[in-house]
Amino acid sequence: MTGSVEPTHDDVDPRKARSQARLVEAATSLLKSGGVEAITIEAVTRVSKVARTTLYRHFDNVAHLRATALEQLLPPVVQAPADGSLRDRLVELVTRQAALINGAPVHVTTLAWLATADQTDYGEAPAFVSLRQRIIEQHRQPFDELLGSADARAILGDADTELALAQLIGPIVFLRLIGSAPATGDDCASIVDVFLAGRAQSRH
Repeated sequence: MTGSVEPTHDDVDPRKARSQARLVEAATSLLKSGGVEAITIEAVTRVSKVARTTLYRHFDNVAHLRATALEQLLPPVVQAPADGSLRDRLVELVTRQAALINGAPVHVTTLAWLATADQTDYGEAPAFVSLRQRIIEQHRQPFDELLGSADARAILGDADTELALAQLIGPIVFLRLIGSAPATGDDCASIVDVFLAGRAQSRH
């Protein structure tokens, strides 16, 4: 007698996987062409040719779709430089972050959407939380690494990473949000010099 093999939780229905991939592809395409607001249930079902009932088997609501599409387009985490003076490493790190922000308009769109999203509606939804964590990791991780190093602590003391991010990356994001010219390498160096001067003054 031949025994039957019971399906496991790891088995994935290929039809479900394909429909989900088509939905994400459609949402991502809409995001690229029209921004976050272009991602609607109607638009995604039309572009993907996937039924609304199927969409709701994969996504709870339009916010879930938007978060998933945005997460698909996030660039990789920037790495903190390992060599050089603290100033040189900070300038290089801020310049790398500026290049990421300047070169990825959707990244700025993501930041704006996260900042203005209605937390009462989906602030703790898994997709939204995942996206927010990715953004935090992307910006905070290299600064935690650099500012937490022994030589940085000797110069800056116990730096508040969140405040450092606001001072070092905030001006770059703001320039992009208001449609101004992107921050240049010289701008990044000036931002770092102001930050270091402020830290030195606060320690006296």
